[in-house]
Amino acid sequence: MPLVRNPILPGFNADPSVLRVGDDGVQIHHSTDLANWELITHPLNRKSQLDMRGDPDSCGVWAPCLSHDGNKFWLVYTDVKRKDGSFKDNPNYIVHADKIEGPWSDPIYINNSGFDPSLFHDDDGKKWFVNMLQDHRRRPQFFAVSNSPVPSNPNHWQRADHGTSHLKGIRMQQWDEKTEKLVGPWKTIFPGSELGLVEAPHLYKRNGWYYILTAEGGTAYGHTCTFARSRDIWGPYELHPQKYIITSRDAPLAALQRAGHGDIVDTPDGKTYVVHLTGRPITQARRCVLGRETAIQEAYWDADDWLYVKNGPVPSLYVDLPAERDDTPYWSPQHYDFCATDTLHKDFQWLRTPEPERIFRLGQKDEHGLRLIGRESIGSWFEQSLVARRQTHFSYDAETVVDFRPDDERNFAGLTAYYCRFNFFYLAVTAHSDGKRELLLMSSEASWPDGNLKLPFPDPVSIPQEGKVRLKLSIRGAELRFSYALEGEELKEIGPVYDASILSDECGGHQA
Repeated sequence: MPLVRNPILPGFNADPSVLRVGDDGVQIHHSTDLANWELITHPLNRKSQLDMRGDPDSCGVWAPCLSHDGNKFWLVYTDVKRKDGSFKDNPNYIVHADKIEGPWSDPIYINNSGFDPSLFHDDDGKKWFVNMLQDHRRRPQFFAVSNSPVPSNPNHWQRADHGTSHLKGIRMQQWDEKTEKLVGPWKTIFPGSELGLVEAPHLYKRNGWYYILTAEGGTAYGHTCTFARSRDIWGPYELHPQKYIITSRDAPLAALQRAGHGDIVDTPDGKTYVVHLTGRPITQARRCVLGRETAIQEAYWDADDWLYVKNGPVPSLYVDLPAERDDTPYWSPQHYDFCATDTLHKDFQWLRTPEPERIFRLGQKDEHGLRLIGRESIGSWFEQSLVARRQTHFSYDAETVVDFRPDDERNFAGLTAYYCRFNFFYLAVTAHSDGKRELLLMSSEASWPDGNLKLPFPDPVSIPQEGKVRLKLSIRGAELRFSYALEGEELKEIGPVYDASILSDECGGHQA
């Protein structure tokens, strides 16, 4: 079989869930060979299913889990409304569909006891709802990412106090499809290992064993895939001989870091694979500017009915898969004209609001273009007119042409490299207090957790009152440069060289 280089879904594709049916908010990708993946649908695509206005940065939908019971597809997810402090607001929901393309049902509320839920369909027809359990009576230890100097072993940044953590193990309760409610008693079926911070449970059944795959250690450099099994679904569960079937925590030089939070899938020919999240740090500060990505590992079942990852537990950069990957689309330049006859290209997303018509429109009549409707600031948690795509390469160029005539200094439109409201770089067409147009560079560099703009701004550049402006940003690893051009002119750089590595989990206040 051909070797395929990880990750299989690069650039901000965290907490993967995978299943095979036949040969085939949330993004659902489809593949027939595990190497080539196509984005086919966004199942949470209307207001009745999801409204994230007001959700803080790095909240919203966490760890959606996809399953199939032989008749329907089921999607379980959390909409995290708060992640700081002792109280957590993270309601869990279920939606279902007869076909993967939808339509998907309105959400069914399940509980609010902890995030990362999944739904297990047992062979006796019963359905079991599992999620990690939070305890507000204990001190929060929410996977904090260290910004301190790199220790001798950076993979030991995170260790939980297993006895005092507010993450209290994996909870399970039966779910009744007819009444759409949890029924019967609930129980903590798996406390996790001594590493702590157990989350992301998935249940499986094979050869009379119930298996539970979880994540532990937090989502930074101490992350793991922890595996255990029991003859009884209620436990007790014994830990795998290796405990952690995938982890980079003791391998600081491995190409794939932060490895954990996985799911298992079998191919039609009987092979087994584990998908998991990973990060690829750059710079001496080890910052993952592509966020958490999805990787895959070949695995096998041993004679003792334990699953092992080939060459594990440290994840492999290259993996044998059933087919070669066609990398042509990944490396080809992309051009978007936002024609009115099309929907917004599937590469693009917007933040929080379920009413995109309030923040943008596609080109009108014979015009090509994206028309943004001014709403709140780039720092808002509610309704900002931000349309963006994921960063999927360590180095790239992005260009746009802006046609905008601002009224005053509070009007902006432009090009941004954006991680969150605390971490972004923004080249904007705006106006001076006298009403004359200018280009202004803004950033929130090193401002987390305050969210203030870095002052003073670089000197603005005056531009004519009329005419379109071409804006460009170029990222080469940890360096970001902006440039601009007036109509009929060549590009020229504007502002300093910025540290693009702050657009990362390690700097953006991400804690889960």
